[in-house]
Amino acid sequence: IFNNEFQELAKHPEVDLFPKELKKEIDEHNDWIYHNINNGVYKCGFAKSQEAYEESFYKLFDSLDKVEGILADKKYILGDKLTITDIRLFVTLIRFDEVYYVYFKTNKKRMVDYPNIMRYIKDLYSMEEIKSTINMTHIKNHYYTAHPSLNPYAVVPVGGDFLSILENNK
Repeated sequence: IFNNEFQELAKHPEVDLFPKELKKEIDEHNDWIYHNINNGVYKCGFAKSQEAYEESFYKLFDSLDKVEGILADKKYILGDKLTITDIRLFVTLIRFDEVYYVYFKTNKKRMVDYPNIMRYIKDLYSMEEIKSTINMTHIKNHYYTAHPSLNPYAVVPVGGDFLSILENNK
């Protein structure tokens, strides 16, 4: 709906993040990315059993490995065109090292351990329209204070500087 119904309000109405010719591929990729990565981090973080946690953990990292492989020879998930799939994936990847790695117990690998994913994150973050939406202080404060069952004292870690890595190692 945001791609088509508000063009008169859009600053860049020519941007099409959901091209009709890629609909099938977008839907297929969005399905596994949502279930295994976007929601996968939450499945790990809020798991109520070791079995549920481990099942989600391995699906998450199998899917991140899949993304790493896809990006080995593609600029974006579907090739050379930025799509909604990339935006969907980016919002989880940008939070991963600062929040999910520790807070949701997704500590097998960080994004900095995936060279193709890091290139991808840096590329997307270098776009001012995307970069301007990222406030890591707000992200960390929200996550570490919004879930009393995970962090009853709402202590927000001061370590980590993922955005500095993105900005200084271009």
